[in-house]
Amino acid sequence: MNFNKFSNQILRVIDADIPAKKYISIDISKSNEELKYFDVSSSKEWIKYINNYLEKNQASVAFGGYLETRDIYSRSDYFKSKLAEDERNIHLGIDFWCSKNTKVLSVLEGEIHSFKYNDNHGDYGPTIIIEHHIDDEIFYSLYGHLTTSSIKNLKVGQFVNRGEVIAFLGDSIENGDYAPHLHFQLIKDLQGNFGDYPGVCSLKEVEFYKTNCPNPNLLLNL
Repeated sequence: MNFNKFSNQILRVIDADIPAKKYISIDISKSNEELKYFDVSSSKEWIKYINNYLEKNQASVAFGGYLETRDIYSRSDYFKSKLAEDERNIHLGIDFWCSKNTKVLSVLEGEIHSFKYNDNHGDYGPTIIIEHHIDDEIFYSLYGHLTTSSIKNLKVGQFVNRGEVIAFLGDSIENGDYAPHLHFQLIKDLQGNFGDYPGVCSLKEVEFYKTNCPNPNLLLNL
């Protein structure tokens, strides 16, 4: 998948009025020592941590996470496994941690492929997948942790423009029990999925998913 044609362009997936200088990278991998000092199973504690991080850095958005190995998923049976090699804890997208109800934008023009409320604990909550055609290639972008109202009036096949507001960020009650954030992921082959696609994988699967879900920053140029 070649994104070179977008290398000099500014592509956004959250509120375009938030300037780039208000973005700050964040590490929430298992190697971050700060995460040992609060209960990572609590969305309320995560909200405090994220808000403090943003305030400390005078930022509006904290972003990052592609291929991070994280401990946060161990709180949910949806990701756990009896075998360590099967535990799904490697993150396949980029997260944008910011305020609830922040506007979510389509990264490029495309069509609504599917949408769904993925309501497992720790899952995406309301989710939208958009199909994109660039030259002779088809790929998909996934937007997770939205408000339930964001998917209420959508239609499969509905056209969306680049930068169009397609949704808003949900709070912990509806977004899978997380601090408000957007999970943004690129996918080459949906493998028959509809309104859902793994956003976290195990170590033994990571080579496949690295290929099928390229780094979103190749497109966003953050």
